[in-house]
Amino acid sequence: MSGQLLRRDGPDFARFSPRVLAQYYRGEFAAATAVNLAYRGSVIIWLVTGLIQPIVLIIVWRTVAGPTGVVGGYTADRFVSYFAIMMLVDHLTFIWLMWEFEWRVREGQFSPLLLRPIHPIHKDIIATTSYKVVGLAAVLPAAVIMIIAFGGDLGGITVGRLLAAVPALVGAMVLRFILEWVLALSAFWLTKVSALNNLYFSIRTFLSGGFAPLSVLPGVVATIATWSPFPWSQAFVVNVVMGETTGSDVLIGYAAQAGWIVVMLVVLRFVWSRAVRRYSAVGT
Repeated sequence: MSGQLLRRDGPDFARFSPRVLAQYYRGEFAAATAVNLAYRGSVIIWLVTGLIQPIVLIIVWRTVAGPTGVVGGYTADRFVSYFAIMMLVDHLTFIWLMWEFEWRVREGQFSPLLLRPIHPIHKDIIATTSYKVVGLAAVLPAAVIMIIAFGGDLGGITVGRLLAAVPALVGAMVLRFILEWVLALSAFWLTKVSALNNLYFSIRTFLSGGFAPLSVLPGVVATIATWSPFPWSQAFVVNVVMGETTGSDVLIGYAAQAGWIVVMLVVLRFVWSRAVRRYSAVGT
């Protein structure tokens, strides 16, 4: 790599006009979608493996609740709906970049990205969005089938709640992407990041509501989760859809998402500039 070319803080976030960025996004999205469709077999396999966890959790929590019992305000059929919707939200917010950055740094794959006049984050936004759009064709029917097969309860879902969930979903997607992109930058300092990634996703599964609704968790754990970014990037969306979060609590959730997004953007700028300088120094 050229140390002279890369010895800078990296491309600027806002270097291009919205029109130029829109053209770039259209072109890259078309290319990324073509790749995902060409390798749709791999995409399908990845999606199928993602069905295992929600099915297991549905079986476990339906058993815990029993046919007439209630756990944390959830009946057996409400658990079914919760995990089916959670699977859908997880697909729409998930990114795999924490597992890829180690390879990028080790193999020098960041060099061509840094030589481009546009920030590498844009390419990752497009790649993950394309995957989500393509995969949605399989995940959405799977969620519906899961609800029907296990007898889920959709009684609390209304058009108004679905509309309220749209900005919540957008906020969750943005928050989780920035958070995990920042954590992925640890690959610039660590030789192996798999242990850190596994620790992160283990903590996230509990605090985001992925393992169980937060109302089921012990009070202390639920409180810790509320003050972390994790539930706002996942469980909050599910709760809005199902009517567990309503009224002013929805607005509070929007505000929490916005606050965490601002915090993570500040952290991103701080960490990114240092990551690029380290990468340039090592490669010089």
